Amino acid sequence: MTKKNKSFDLIVIGAGPGGYVAAIRAAQLGLSVACVDKRPELGGTCLNEGCIPSKALLQSSFKYEEALTHLSDHGVDVGKPKLNLKKMIERKNKVVEDLTKGISFLFKKNKITFVEGLASFESATSLKITKSDGATDQIEASKILIATGSVPTDLPGIEIDEKQVVSSTGALMLDKVPDHLIVVGGGYIGLEMGSVWRRLGSKVTVVEYFDSIVPALDREVATSLYKSLKTQGIEFQLSTKVTSVKKQKKGSLEVHLEPAEGGKVQKVACDVLLSCAGRKPYTDTLGLDKIGLSLTDKGFLEVNDSFETAVQGVYAIGDVIGGAMLAHKAEEEGVAAVEGMVGQKPHINYQAIPAVIYTHPEVASVGKTQEQLTSEGADFNVGKFPFTANGRARANGDMEGFVKILADKKTDEIYGVHILHAEAGTMIAEAALALEYRASSEDIARTSHAHPTVNESMKEAALSVLKRTIHV
Repeated sequence: MTKKNKSFDLIVIGAGPGGYVAAIRAAQLGLSVACVDKRPELGGTCLNEGCIPSKALLQSSFKYEEALTHLSDHGVDVGKPKLNLKKMIERKNKVVEDLTKGISFLFKKNKITFVEGLASFESATSLKITKSDGATDQIEASKILIATGSVPTDLPGIEIDEKQVVSSTGALMLDKVPDHLIVVGGGYIGLEMGSVWRRLGSKVTVVEYFDSIVPALDREVATSLYKSLKTQGIEFQLSTKVTSVKKQKKGSLEVHLEPAEGGKVQKVACDVLLSCAGRKPYTDTLGLDKIGLSLTDKGFLEVNDSFETAVQGVYAIGDVIGGAMLAHKAEEEGVAAVEGMVGQKPHINYQAIPAVIYTHPEVASVGKTQEQLTSEGADFNVGKFPFTANGRARANGDMEGFVKILADKKTDEIYGVHILHAEAGTMIAEAALALEYRASSEDIARTSHAHPTVNESMKEAALSVLKRTIHV
């Protein structure tokens, strides 16, 4: 039996970073807000199965490897450390639990109604909510915002069981370290999860369809990251595809590989296969046909500059509308969408949205790559500075990598910044701010940076654009 609940000014479908941030901002603006999610826990894929738990394991695995191989360099002798994987996973789960509770607190603080269940459209202003026990409710709003995110892309010949053949979700919950882990996909997720299990003792092989890892990266940075990860022990098979995975009687997997363009099949055995060759929008359960809303050929929802779909009053943000599938991009869109609903004039500069790969070293980028600028025929200068010449990096023992700044040859406006370093993810914020305010490389070069910090390398790279680097 369906119950009809009260109406709201706005219903947000999805409680991930885009959805919950949009709900909070809408509540701040005075709207009555409900947020629907099929999970009982808030935070979406990012917090429960993606960004946060993976970073928790990356940090724990880094500390394990540091104790195993690097602490003695600092005069800290601890003997051979012992891995307690159960406790490591428990810590990861506790981090997730604490953060989901934090979002629940924020919902209560902002008087947002959380509705647990699967949402589907009855009309452009009405949703049916199906509970886990099959019961249904109905809620209404003058405006509805779709923020349902994405799910892993299915690959032919790979059937995920989250035990031996896993998605990123299953890779976060393995109860033992695989002897051999094959990772399908040399993108952000594959490289991060491959790094976790390599540090903990797995042989890791990354299979990538293209001829380089993370093809969208600045090529110089991607090549340097590839060399670094190979040095750490990760094996790569580039220009290669997985055609099938077969479970063997002895418990192992037989993985069939062949060249991307076709050719001789290679059979490789492993314990666990991680499939993470991209993600696709999650819209299958929304009942979009009931409101006459269709998807593009690539499965995305089209929106206008206000994030409104072709159906009046129905909006969409984040992974379901395309572009970079990043949590912070969805957050910005969520804020912009609800501010537009109340008559404000928000703006998002997509060129100033950074991206980070949390390997070690990290890679962080914002703006255009050298390849993009070359293909556009732009005249630009390149400035680079290596961390081997940075005092703090040397003191920390993290000297691998460089800062690369691309700037207009005539105006000196910064086009893009690309960083390879252990602290790249933190450093990129300065570059994002520079692009947001259309700064020149000289603006950064003439800004005082505290000494000794790794951020001084940003200043030096800017000086390099101007051909007047001090410390190289």
